[in-house]
Amino acid sequence: MNGQRADGFKIMKNIMQMTLMDIYSRGKEYLSKKEIVLAAISGIFLFLSFPKHGSGAVAWLSLVPLFFALRRSSSLKRAFALGFICGFIAYTGIIYWIAFVVVNYGYLPLYMGIFVMLLLVCYLSIYTALFAAGVYLLQKKVTLLLAAPALWVCLEYIKSYLFTGFPWENLGYSQFSNYYLIQAADIFGVFGLSFLVVSVNAAIYMLMIGRERKNIVGVAVVFILIGALYIYGYLRADDIRQRMAQAPKLEVSLVQGNIDQSVKWDDFYQTRILNKYLQLSSNNSSRENGLIVWPETALPFNYQRDVSRQKQVNSLSVETKSWFIFGAVSYDYQQKAVDFFNSAYLLSPEGVIAGRYDKVHLVPYGEYVPLRNIFPFIKKLTAGIGDFRAGDGYRPLNIADKKTGILICYEGILPHAARSYKLQSASLLVNITNDAWFGATSAPYQHFSMSLFRAIETRLYLLRSANTGISGIVDPTGYVVAQTKIFETDVLQGQVGFLDVPTFYAKFGDIFVAGCYLFIIVSFLLLGKGGRNTWRQKIFRKR
Repeated sequence: MNGQRADGFKIMKNIMQMTLMDIYSRGKEYLSKKEIVLAAISGIFLFLSFPKHGSGAVAWLSLVPLFFALRRSSSLKRAFALGFICGFIAYTGIIYWIAFVVVNYGYLPLYMGIFVMLLLVCYLSIYTALFAAGVYLLQKKVTLLLAAPALWVCLEYIKSYLFTGFPWENLGYSQFSNYYLIQAADIFGVFGLSFLVVSVNAAIYMLMIGRERKNIVGVAVVFILIGALYIYGYLRADDIRQRMAQAPKLEVSLVQGNIDQSVKWDDFYQTRILNKYLQLSSNNSSRENGLIVWPETALPFNYQRDVSRQKQVNSLSVETKSWFIFGAVSYDYQQKAVDFFNSAYLLSPEGVIAGRYDKVHLVPYGEYVPLRNIFPFIKKLTAGIGDFRAGDGYRPLNIADKKTGILICYEGILPHAARSYKLQSASLLVNITNDAWFGATSAPYQHFSMSLFRAIETRLYLLRSANTGISGIVDPTGYVVAQTKIFETDVLQGQVGFLDVPTFYAKFGDIFVAGCYLFIIVSFLLLGKGGRNTWRQKIFRKR
């Protein structure tokens, strides 16, 4: 069996090498070095727009080199190839950490881990390739100031939801530290911020290629819009801060146990891990009727069946007279079968279970294995992967008379999850996660920076407890009140408020994205009026 598996890895390795060589040899046939360099620079700039190695300021220039490359392009195939190059470099830098995860915790050889990572990179690069191809087709008929950002948003939305979705580091997330601008997320969401970033890139490009009156007018409109959004952000943030001062308060303690993933599920360490969490919580408990939060799967044992340890956990609520949220694996019996869930429990100050939330959005090949029945070898390649069942919906838990929305791990980057809680009148968000899988890569910083947008979209406080960090308290304006460092044992203490502030985004969702789709559809219909021959010329025209 091991020999067959090794042979399989060898075959896949050879296929990857042959494919990359073929792409390289064919690419040289119709792409100039200058075009490739420009596309590559855009890819590097996109990568450097995100933490921990970059800055959101870079994003405002990231697509300008690609636009220049597309200006030189003379066929749709060339434009597609340039977009793919740009995306390939960008996503390799952004999600390189996937190789680290599957090698260290999926037990794959290094080359296989890189191969898996590059497969996802290639898939994501298709979206930038389609963007470049679309810009090539539309730029002569529709102003780039509208065509480029609308097309980017449409493709980004598909990427965020197709095949369970992968919204990791959508372009708007690059602005997480741009305090006043990101206040507009309560209107347009993150996709609206992506639109703005691409619009500015297009505006800079248009100013660089010509100073015609129409270009100057269009660019002026873009920058006036940006200025208006900064004014909105200033006024909106000030209003929210005043509401925060008047909101009912809750004392909180967020416990970061910093448990090494390699020993977390070892039976020998179970008592030691539990005692560490209990001691940290007892020594740093919040006031009476406060809230203590432990990370995702903080309990490395069966909470439902291990009665003695269950009593220890429950006693913490009683001793501190606090509400208590913790992560644990749970199970239910269904028709003689056992279903496992990645869950969050809520205990009352009396030590009684007041509610349980089961994670809804499971991570493929992380918490369940899709296609395993169709392709049995997939299960062998993913040894050690969990096999959970999804919860039946985003159901808030009640802390006294206040509803609290629970976001487990990856759900913290899903706008529709937080929005669902807001529509159910939740007045606080709690994100528990275990980012130990990521090591000291960029992923923990990226994950945290994306989750803070949920606070802005819903205008709710966000509490985040992470096993190895980053834990934090984020207020409803997206300001990080406090945060921990990664791989340090720590307890964050603070005070949050229960808010009830309606937002346009919470009520109407991604209606802005629908407008982008309508614009792009109409644009392509107008382009189609040029006739079949025009399309054929655009697609197959060679340099």
